[in-house]
Amino acid sequence: MEREVMEYDVVIVGAGPSGLSAAIRLKQLAAEHEREVSVCVLEKGSEVGAHLLSGAVLEPRALNELIPDWKEKGAPLNTPATEDHFLYLTEKKSVKLPNPPQMNNHGNYIISLGAFGRWLAAQAEELGVEIYPGFAAAEVLYAEDGTVKGVATGDMGIGKDGQPTDAFTPGMELHAKQTIFAEGCRGSLAKGLMERFKLRDGVDPQTYGIGIKELWEIEPAKHKQGLVVHTVGWPMDAKTYGGSWMYHMENNQVSIGFVIGLDYENPHLSPFDEFQRFKLHPDVRKYLEGGRRISYGARALSEGGFQSVPKLTFPGGSLIGDTAGFLNVPKIKGNHTAMKSGMLCAEAIFDHLGDEAAGSEVTDYPDRVKSSWLWEELYHVRNIRPSFRRGLWGGIAYSALDTFVLRGKAPWTFKNHADHLQLKKASEAPKIAYPKPDGVLTFDKLSSVFISNTNHEENQPAHLTLKDPSIPIKVNLAEYDAPEQRYCPAGVYEIVREDSGANPRLQINAQNCVHCKTCDIKDPTQNINWVVPEGGGGPNYPNM
Repeated sequence: MEREVMEYDVVIVGAGPSGLSAAIRLKQLAAEHEREVSVCVLEKGSEVGAHLLSGAVLEPRALNELIPDWKEKGAPLNTPATEDHFLYLTEKKSVKLPNPPQMNNHGNYIISLGAFGRWLAAQAEELGVEIYPGFAAAEVLYAEDGTVKGVATGDMGIGKDGQPTDAFTPGMELHAKQTIFAEGCRGSLAKGLMERFKLRDGVDPQTYGIGIKELWEIEPAKHKQGLVVHTVGWPMDAKTYGGSWMYHMENNQVSIGFVIGLDYENPHLSPFDEFQRFKLHPDVRKYLEGGRRISYGARALSEGGFQSVPKLTFPGGSLIGDTAGFLNVPKIKGNHTAMKSGMLCAEAIFDHLGDEAAGSEVTDYPDRVKSSWLWEELYHVRNIRPSFRRGLWGGIAYSALDTFVLRGKAPWTFKNHADHLQLKKASEAPKIAYPKPDGVLTFDKLSSVFISNTNHEENQPAHLTLKDPSIPIKVNLAEYDAPEQRYCPAGVYEIVREDSGANPRLQINAQNCVHCKTCDIKDPTQNINWVVPEGGGGPNYPNM
């Protein structure tokens, strides 16, 4: 069965802040210059916002540039940040630290990124952007000369055996003059593009964190709308990069979460269980006791910053947002930078489309990035995240020096490293005893996945693929005690044995996957390859 073909000027893969900002900016420019530019956005989630997860405190700088009258248009920025706290935790106590200037949230807003994404999508559609949720871009299409000519959505109705079922529907081909990849962190198509076009040559490896988040409704007497709290220290040891947030939103709701750098060394560490343990700290539980957990989710985030940004363009396409790694780690913010990258890319593409003599690569886009406040912002904080290789206190001390004395202009740039190479062997690292979940403040993975509204069509090939099926037992279990059982926050990976304990095998519960991409990043042998499932599968975050 042949695939239907649709033609556009620009196709955007991903309806997050960067992709939607690019779409809006393209249509704004088209209207200003009275030109027709057709724009299509594909979104693998069941709806726009279904897969969006962030803390999130939004710095409105890019939004002010993109849609200056956003307040009149009803943007869901309802909670100004009013108070900042930065705490160092021990197991039972806390010490208030000076708030780093990057964490000064005056003028910022505590938001639901999902709600914000849905609002951006409405603005885009009003301008004539076509948005197709529930369609996963599964394949990059190439012209005969090797130029990217678009993407194809995945076939629907393929059974676990790889054969078409009665419900089979072929994917669509979307051809474009330019294709923008805005897949978020560790995009599956972007990963292939980086290899094919050598986009990472000459830059540091990307380094990542995993963010695990819960949304709580707490007692009104404990709620302080606008309060922003960040912590470092316990339960992390001094060698492991990590920290928490707690943001008091409207309607007595609190966003609480923990980020752990995926360059951690101990294969016995479980980011999910560290987060659950964190909630037992007296300064955290005092807010949550008497409340109820509403939602759960997890997502990897790109932490490499300035020195890990890849080449942004290639013939026929561009990378934007967290796909390119524009997160400002010390600020713990990437939505404003993602939006700005999408706007700059749109402006470059619009000019490119109007130049009949232009080639297939929008080479002006990287130049615009390097001339913008986005590049300056990332450059000034480039050494802060890698300085934490010295440990927590070494990182804090260097960060203070870099921020207050050197002001981000040090004559050196620290290097980043590949996360999957950092794990010690299981025999070389201490085991960690995690408390059992109490079902009140702390929970297990399966009950957490349940409230993420995660669902996949069961009769489809697993989207978590192994390059070599023997490695999980021969290498990962034998040498690292199967760390995929712990770094996955959704219970996807499980070592099962016969009743006698013999013949271990890896069972992949792909139905549980919340699309965080941690397995694709942290697997020590890089044997796990995350690919998109059928469109519409995965979590369905209502307000994350």
